[in-house]
Amino acid sequence: MVLFINACVRKESRTLSLAKALLKKMNEEYLEVKLEDEDFLKTSEEFLEKRDKLIANKDFNDPLFKNARLFASASKIVIAAPYWDLSFPASLKQYIEQINVLGITFAYTSDGKPVGLCKAKKLYYVSTAGGPIAPTEYGYGYIKALANNFYGIKDTSLIMAKGLDVYGNDPDKIIKDAIEKIEL
Repeated sequence: MVLFINACVRKESRTLSLAKALLKKMNEEYLEVKLEDEDFLKTSEEFLEKRDKLIANKDFNDPLFKNARLFASASKIVIAAPYWDLSFPASLKQYIEQINVLGITFAYTSDGKPVGLCKAKKLYYVSTAGGPIAPTEYGYGYIKALANNFYGIKDTSLIMAKGLDVYGNDPDKIIKDAIEKIEL
């Protein structure tokens, strides 16, 4: 199953259009998790106590771990996140906090090294930016580091269209060119 994590908010999202082009090229059924529709629980002491107790008891069937279970079981993952304020929308960070679950998406070896438990062989990170971007470490780089070092997903790709709002640029052509460069 392909898991599509949609962090786009705007109805006419350019990031979403780029992600949909990728999904069309993939030509596989996918399950979409639209982050603006998710009711993320507030991280509080009570939340952490409940979560820690469930993890300690290996009770991973609790609804609290729904997103982590989906993420861990996906064969491929597509994340669509516009480049906002040097990173990505806050909903994606909330999602990451929900899926980082010891025993579902990762584990530790006896010497304390993380080992990925996710089945996905490929993760695509799709983004667009109105202007130039700062180093990608704050968006794609962060996701790639988690995928490679915690989730066990070694193959990641960035699909990016930038400079869309720069005066004189043709945003439609930039998007079209980005779509043509998509490699599966």
